[in-house]
Amino acid sequence: MKELLAKIESQYANKLPFVAYRKPGDSEVHLVFQNDNKLHTINDYNECGFVFAPFNDEKEAVLIPFENSFSEAYQTNTLIDEIIPSVLDQELAKESHKKLVTKGVNSITKGTVNKVVLSRIETCSIHKDTPITLFKRALHTYSTAFVYVWYHPKKGCWLGATPEVLLKTRNKQFKTMALAGTKLYEPTITWGLKEKEEQQIVTDYIAKKLLDEGIKFKQSEPYTVQAGHLAHIRTDITGSFTAAPNVNIKKIISVLHPTPAVCGFPKEKAKEFILENEDYDRLFYTGFLGELNKESSRKNNRRNTENKAYNFTAKTSELYVNLRCMQIKNNQALIYVGGGITASSDPEKEFLETCNKAKTMKKLIKS
Repeated sequence: MKELLAKIESQYANKLPFVAYRKPGDSEVHLVFQNDNKLHTINDYNECGFVFAPFNDEKEAVLIPFENSFSEAYQTNTLIDEIIPSVLDQELAKESHKKLVTKGVNSITKGTVNKVVLSRIETCSIHKDTPITLFKRALHTYSTAFVYVWYHPKKGCWLGATPEVLLKTRNKQFKTMALAGTKLYEPTITWGLKEKEEQQIVTDYIAKKLLDEGIKFKQSEPYTVQAGHLAHIRTDITGSFTAAPNVNIKKIISVLHPTPAVCGFPKEKAKEFILENEDYDRLFYTGFLGELNKESSRKNNRRNTENKAYNFTAKTSELYVNLRCMQIKNNQALIYVGGGITASSDPEKEFLETCNKAKTMKKLIKS
């Protein structure tokens, strides 16, 4: 583990792009380093590498190519010290966010949108921490999340522990999810109308968009999942786009991103409201990130004439929504948090929800 951290520290000190990440439930950390500071961007999603895409899908997505990088894997088994969360005065932030939520509810009441996801930033000092020490703590704190630290000298440094899959593909098979509704986790949870409504909007949107493209899929019943100290409602969606010849990974991404879980519904109206009324640029918050078109091999049980198993190489992509994240800038952590607003939203409760979500990242910061 010390060797891994030293390599990341060196890459960061030399201002060279990199990403270090661990997938949910895994014990290995993967490294992708770039050998120069060139800014690679996505063109048609046939590229291979680690993609980092913004909320606004009209802006460029950044790629750290696998071909110009190298990957290594390490076991994560180091214990960490006790972590003390930061505490900030939030009165001004509270009033500002409540006004924004009220404006969102009014827009829904007028029929402009059905749902809109509104967010804000909390700022914490991290003079005692580096991105790498924060990443180390995240690895040991959030074993079921996609944990990462990403850096490009032309785009900045980001770190997160996200619970939400945007899209997983293996050739033409895919998996996605509708994840929405938030409460503090407890063994027995009763979901209210607001949370159920919020999650159903996301599920219905994804299902309709897939059907419109002629994509066959199955969906599970909604169920409760734990994400750190929070709980959400989740519906799993799996299928294949083999029977839809005009559909590729770029098309599915455009269908899914940004979903009502991070934007709202109808998507374009909700996105327009966000861009006009949030008083900051989300950048990569509520965008997506992960492995794009990575080659993977596996054996098939079928045998050839020499009774040997066939080896199959497939292209896989594993993309996550960039939630529970922070931007690290000038010895500060800019923590991005938000929540889905519906007609039944209460501004006070919505602000409290963002505070609960902020704890995911604040837990990593020593005061």
